[in-house]
Amino acid sequence: MTGTSTLRPVRTESDRRPDRWPALAVLVLAVLLVAVDATVLGLATPYISEDLHPSGTQLLWIGDVYSFVIAGLLVSMGSLGDRVGRKRVLLCGAAAFGAISVLNAYATTPGLMILARALLGVAGATLMPATLALIRNLFHDPRERSLAIGVWGATASAGTAVGPIVGGFLLEHFWWGSVFLINLPVMAVLVLVGIRALPESRDPDPGPWDLVSVLLSLIGMLTVVYAVKEAATHGFGPLTLATGLLGATALYGFVRRQLTLPTPLLDMRLFRNRGFSGAVLADLLTVLGMSGLVFFLSQFLQLVQGRPPFEAGLAELPAAVGAVAAGLVAGHAARRFSVRAVVSGGLAAIGVALAVLTTLDRSTGYPLLGAALLIVGVGAGFSFTVTSDVILSSVDRNRAGAASAVSETAYELGAALGIALLGSIVTAAYRGFTGPAGTPEAAHESLGAAVEASASLPAPTSEALLGAARESFVHGLHLASGAGAAVLLATSAVAWFLLKDQRLEKEF
Repeated sequence: MTGTSTLRPVRTESDRRPDRWPALAVLVLAVLLVAVDATVLGLATPYISEDLHPSGTQLLWIGDVYSFVIAGLLVSMGSLGDRVGRKRVLLCGAAAFGAISVLNAYATTPGLMILARALLGVAGATLMPATLALIRNLFHDPRERSLAIGVWGATASAGTAVGPIVGGFLLEHFWWGSVFLINLPVMAVLVLVGIRALPESRDPDPGPWDLVSVLLSLIGMLTVVYAVKEAATHGFGPLTLATGLLGATALYGFVRRQLTLPTPLLDMRLFRNRGFSGAVLADLLTVLGMSGLVFFLSQFLQLVQGRPPFEAGLAELPAAVGAVAAGLVAGHAARRFSVRAVVSGGLAAIGVALAVLTTLDRSTGYPLLGAALLIVGVGAGFSFTVTSDVILSSVDRNRAGAASAVSETAYELGAALGIALLGSIVTAAYRGFTGPAGTPEAAHESLGAAVEASASLPAPTSEALLGAARESFVHGLHLASGAGAAVLLATSAVAWFLLKDQRLEKEF
């Protein structure tokens, strides 16, 4: 269908599955699993730094290798679900996700932690495309599907709230690895209930799963994102340029191969739909602009403002509350006004809120921070819910897994690039601080390392070191927030153009 189509699907009331809402309840558990895992990492970062002693670069890898791997595999896993069964892929992935979470919890070195996060990305790549694809097949009525997608998105946002709060409680009473073990009970419920409650669905004429395309996609995504990360951190060296060229060549080969295969992993013709392309681009750039803030905000709350972990988790709650509320009404708002008004307006609101955060310092009161986070959440809830609906509505339900994977790839790629680019801005600005005489070199690696180093120094030197380190970190956060604001405001303008005349389907 095209973005301007007003034809209603020829379906009947009998197409509505009576078990669709209980099945949705199981699907949102998978979303909760991924959202909780993503948010607790940021909260646990200071403790991981203290225990594992990673370098600044290793700390960034711990933060973004999950997104690197998941971005490289989402399209392949979404297509695999279309072929072998989305329920099967979802439940196998959930079981693996829980098992690998244990490896994350008991990692003893930075290298092992990075490996564990990468393996978790492999498992995580099976979850999100399968959940959205199953929603596309469970809910045929467009308004019901919009509501289901809103619930799906709201649960992800709720997970971002539950993660820091539960994680903060655990960090105050147990060791940092406990924050990964909270995945286990959610995984167990998902698998045991999902076996009975979820219907199986697949493409009835899927064609073969092309392993060459899988390898090209994985190699291309991993190497391109790695090259961007290295260029942002260390500049354009020969190895970085060679890696980037390898990745670009692999992605070019992937696209060419998809255009020639009779049953491609990803139908590249989808991108001829301006609404589909606009929604994907909006998701990618939005997450890119926000991710640096998300990754470093927990460190700001704990290591700059001195909040305990549980309080820091509560401080981030307004963003999730705003996203939940907006996600539930986003479909109605897009039909009442327009898709581009809701998406562009939401993105502009995020941009303005990020601009406000460039004024943060150690003495900033919570009302300003809380209000800015609430606006970020509302804007994200409106934007992500509507773009997900646009993407799913653009494809036949038999190919929903691959289309869902495109949406999630944009999200994860944006997160990886955001942490790499904006995170590198924060790291570069932080490393340039001038500490007092006797400042250990390790203190320049990360703010967590500076806090740890200060504990063994005399009181005047310790205070001077912490003051300089915190001021430098906040300066980097200001730069990242300003860059994120610019990205979001520009994305709002682009979405206004690309989503022109885009409409959500009416009910049948």
